[in-house]
Amino acid sequence: MTRARLIVAATLVGASMVAAHAQTPQAPPMTSVLAGKKFTPPFKGTAEVDFTKPVSKNDKGMVVTTIMVKNNAPGPILRLTVDETWYDAGGGLVTGGKGVINRLESGEVGTIKIETPYNPKMKANNYNFSHANGQVKPHVVPKLAAATDKDAAPAKPAAAATKKK
Repeated sequence: MTRARLIVAATLVGASMVAAHAQTPQAPPMTSVLAGKKFTPPFKGTAEVDFTKPVSKNDKGMVVTTIMVKNNAPGPILRLTVDETWYDAGGGLVTGGKGVINRLESGEVGTIKIETPYNPKMKANNYNFSHANGQVKPHVVPKLAAATDKDAAPAKPAAAATKKK
């Protein structure tokens, strides 16, 4: 009699498992998040970057340094970081700040803003460039123009000439 009960119980459990499995809805088909989008892998290694002379101003107790940078690497640079370190007249460390651009495409020009609390001992500073996937080789240039600006410049006179006709 116990054997009959076990057989009946096993049959009921098996039948309920089959019923539960049959009721489980099918998952929707997997689609790629990047489907149809252009993806350029980030640059790895030593990146070449042009930058303009940094401009530092005291703004309400904060020294705000602005630097324009251009990515000359063949791919996008991730987390381009500029660390600014301030020293006193004797060369001792006073304070520092950091500015970051999360993604800078190849040929793109961006602005890095570094805010550092003002200290009257600040006399000299230096800048250290780095990025998420390697080092940065910076070059000072007098002026920067984005690659898109260069491409758009010849189009303006052509449009003006068309209007004159």
